[in-house]
Amino acid sequence: MTDLIPLRRALISVSDKTGLIEFARKLDARGIEILSTGGTAKALREAGLTVVDVADVTGFPEMMDGRVKTLHPAVHGGLLALRDNQEHLAAMEAHGIGPIDLLVVNLYPFEETVAKGAGYDECIENIDIGGPAMIRAAAKNHAFVNVIVDVQDYDSLLAEMDANDDRCSLVFRQRLAQTAYARTAAYDAAVSTWMAGAIGEETPRRRAFAGTLAQGLRYGENPHQAAAFYVTGEARPGVATAKQWQGKELSYNNINDTDAAFELVAEFDPAQGPACAIIKHANPCGVAQGASALEAYRRAYDCDRTSAFGGIVALNQPLDGATAEEIVKIFTEVVIAPDADADAKAIFAAKKNLRLLTTGGLPDPMAAGLTFRQVAGGFLVQGRDNGHVAREALKIVSKRQPSDAELADLMFAWTVAKHVKSNAIVYAKDQATVGIGAGQMSRVDSTRIGQRKSQDMAEALGLPLALTVGSAVASDAFFPFADGIEALAEAGAKAVIQPGGSMRDAEVIEAADRLGLAMVFTGQRHFRH
Repeated sequence: MTDLIPLRRALISVSDKTGLIEFARKLDARGIEILSTGGTAKALREAGLTVVDVADVTGFPEMMDGRVKTLHPAVHGGLLALRDNQEHLAAMEAHGIGPIDLLVVNLYPFEETVAKGAGYDECIENIDIGGPAMIRAAAKNHAFVNVIVDVQDYDSLLAEMDANDDRCSLVFRQRLAQTAYARTAAYDAAVSTWMAGAIGEETPRRRAFAGTLAQGLRYGENPHQAAAFYVTGEARPGVATAKQWQGKELSYNNINDTDAAFELVAEFDPAQGPACAIIKHANPCGVAQGASALEAYRRAYDCDRTSAFGGIVALNQPLDGATAEEIVKIFTEVVIAPDADADAKAIFAAKKNLRLLTTGGLPDPMAAGLTFRQVAGGFLVQGRDNGHVAREALKIVSKRQPSDAELADLMFAWTVAKHVKSNAIVYAKDQATVGIGAGQMSRVDSTRIGQRKSQDMAEALGLPLALTVGSAVASDAFFPFADGIEALAEAGAKAVIQPGGSMRDAEVIEAADRLGLAMVFTGQRHFRH
């Protein structure tokens, strides 16, 4: 392959016109002829640039509302012709096809159209056809053609030309081609994913996911693992869409834990009062509601102060100065909230390693969506866990009826348990966690770990009894044996919520009755692996 190739003729057809005029002027100043279509040609002419209409090159006008304009041999021949192949050159000469050395195309805004909630027909009209066809043609022929699909590559191309006397190297063209193919792949993935949802196809024969690089990361979960953060463009408030106000770059683990924290705290409607979640290694170590954000934070912190050190703090309401003043008393990695006031930002500014993220809103815990996880040779896809059990749908199976206060704490604990790694046990009292056991192979072990942490915290607070005494408890899945209920009673719990459905439900209910516990079934579980 030839290395340095001069640029003499470009075709520009873009939906996103950011930086277009300045870029085109710099191409024009280098003597590069510009072909264009529709709105792009109009914008260039209005800026005083000389443009050749693609319709004049093809001999056919744009038609069918712009659906057909570049699908023509005069365009694709100019992109695909091998400049060192005599048969190709002869065909170009015979049919009056001029070479195209640079293609600049960004596609119809399909992803943006879907994100704004457009109807089916509007989404269909925003599926680009000619653009991907040209991009793939130019990328295939990268031995001779440069292809740009991202606005941020305008400056890269100009710098490459400056360095090589208005020519571009093969290595540069290869890099552009790889980006181009990734863009068309991501575009097709977005279209196919949207269409599967639109027609109700839950398990399509082929499934594709794609993302755009948001940042390269220093490393992954461990320093020897390379990593990067990609975003899908989903308009769901969270770490991917947040504004970072200060602090060093987020790490792989920071991003993972911050997402877990914000998704959890979003379960609590801000209209029902402030809530705070503190996360460590993707598990909550304290969650609480309060009369203020400050009270919610303090109550969450008092569940497990040891684990909260170096954790992630998430709030469901804007961060204020008083809460910020309390948070900075210990080392915290990240704080994420819908917003933050000037006092909070000023307080955090003195902590250069603390990251502050604001999102402008909360993710909808009830919204549908997909999650996926890689396994060897494939990946698993499932719907987002947006399961919710209304209070009136609960089934009380014990002889003792839970009190209204216990029911409120059961619902609170159940909400938190959804975000705790299985096997999950969550003790709660007065709308705050008082003990959490997570990620154990045995549900009894999770029960005892939560109780032990509660005892440690009680001693630290100078209290005579474990915080779990008098608590309500949630289990993310059913109790297979009565020993789990017995362990809860030993911890001082008075009520328990669980899915039910075990072969030994009768034995488990009998244990609850014998020990004086109120028990409620949800009929729904929340495994989180």
